[in-house]
Amino acid sequence: MPIDLAAEEATIRLGGGQKAIERQHEKGRLTARERIAKLLDSESAWMELGLWAAWKMYSEWGGAPSAGVVTGIGTVSGRSAMIIANDATVKAGAFFPMTCKKVLRAQRIAMENRLPLIYLVDSAGVFLPLQDEVFPDEDDFGRIFRNNAVISAAGIPQFAAIMGNCVAGGGYLPVLCDTLLMTEGSGLYLAGPALVKAAIGQVVDSESLGGAKMHAAISGTIDFREPDDQTCLDRLKRLVGGLDAKYDTNAVSISSPSDSTFATFTQAEYEVRDLLKLLLDNAPFDEYKADYGQTMVCGFGRLGGKPVGVVANQKKRVKPAEGALQFGGVIYVDSADKAARFVMDCNQLRVPILFVQNVNGFMVGKESEQQGIIKAGAKLVNAISNSVVPKLTLITGGSYGAGNYALCGKAFDPRFIFAWPTAQYAVMGGNQAAGTLLDIQVQALKRAGKEPDAAELAALRDRVKATYDEQTDIRYAAARLWVDAIVRPEESCAALVTAMAVATRFDDGRPFKTGVLQV
Repeated sequence: MPIDLAAEEATIRLGGGQKAIERQHEKGRLTARERIAKLLDSESAWMELGLWAAWKMYSEWGGAPSAGVVTGIGTVSGRSAMIIANDATVKAGAFFPMTCKKVLRAQRIAMENRLPLIYLVDSAGVFLPLQDEVFPDEDDFGRIFRNNAVISAAGIPQFAAIMGNCVAGGGYLPVLCDTLLMTEGSGLYLAGPALVKAAIGQVVDSESLGGAKMHAAISGTIDFREPDDQTCLDRLKRLVGGLDAKYDTNAVSISSPSDSTFATFTQAEYEVRDLLKLLLDNAPFDEYKADYGQTMVCGFGRLGGKPVGVVANQKKRVKPAEGALQFGGVIYVDSADKAARFVMDCNQLRVPILFVQNVNGFMVGKESEQQGIIKAGAKLVNAISNSVVPKLTLITGGSYGAGNYALCGKAFDPRFIFAWPTAQYAVMGGNQAAGTLLDIQVQALKRAGKEPDAAELAALRDRVKATYDEQTDIRYAAARLWVDAIVRPEESCAALVTAMAVATRFDDGRPFKTGVLQV
């Protein structure tokens, strides 16, 4: 692999660092990850989402590892649940813009898959220097509370445990949940003692203003008052264990292939059917229209024991029955038509779809345009946009241009989207982009009366290429939550099986409709 993630992942998991962890312990409190570990049935019953959120962002404020919040799906007392835990070692658990987006993504996954939510609250509220980017919009702070209310109305259980600070607008989150626990020494208030004194001149201590005893005995806001983190987590486990059996975990045990097994699939050309054998169950794969539209492999298999439809880019050159050789990773008219029809069939049969992306984009040129490549691509995008079955996406290499859209990129509502460390997100490949951007900059210089020499052109090209390469790094995408997790190739089968188990818990019965299709 081009990058070794292990060391960086370990650093991210330290949150605000060892000293901040020690300060949390000095308060008699566990860290977010320690709380999650004690809550889970076992370490193996955890799939973290958004680990790389805010990677290399907010450097002017000292950074925000993992956006200051830990999210993921775990098994608690035999029940699958979405866990959202503020990391108080990162700026006291304050909400940065990416913190909001990460919590909203976790809530959306829970809503779509009917997963109970567990919030472990320990946050100072909005990160004030960036309040204008956190506070007002539909994908900002307030949307979290709106979702709390909508999730509750949908009958999805929500538990909140206040285990530290819960200040200002953030106080609405736990109170909008179904069940609320709070530990001694924690604080729940719209304004802390200092702000109350500044605003209305009242002098009050933290406990009288918003302590656990006050909220248990006087305001009646909380349901359970606990002496410390451990007893709070123990009670939380018992409460979650009382949920209906429909929330039981249905994960499947699998054996993961070794890293070396996947070496072939990082090369420029390979047979994608060989990759599918490693990702899917050892069961027959019924390939759909195998002799037509060969740059896209579609078919029915099984994943974690459940039926699944697969749409995957073929990565080797193929020869159609008529016409010229076709290049792997490119979507041609025939392959777009085939994939669109297959997606519609999966929806008709209510079969979930797995998209495996390593795509350069759609074929360009006179012949392709005259054959109707835009029309065929629009049909595929329409079918995916209107799909009502669960969609999972795995990006193994390039995810370029409209190819990202045509194979269910983030904008097309996959229930989960994973990427290998070799994956790259971009409008086009680095070399093509560098050439295009360089031409634009050179023309601008010429209009300004400057003719760059060869050395200047080379330096300019290198700068453009370096900037573009930085932005195509999958960590850049993961920092912005364009993928839910970066998974190593040998981990991808386990991640997909877990995602499939979660995504197939619920079918809302919506009919499949496409609207107007270009034919």
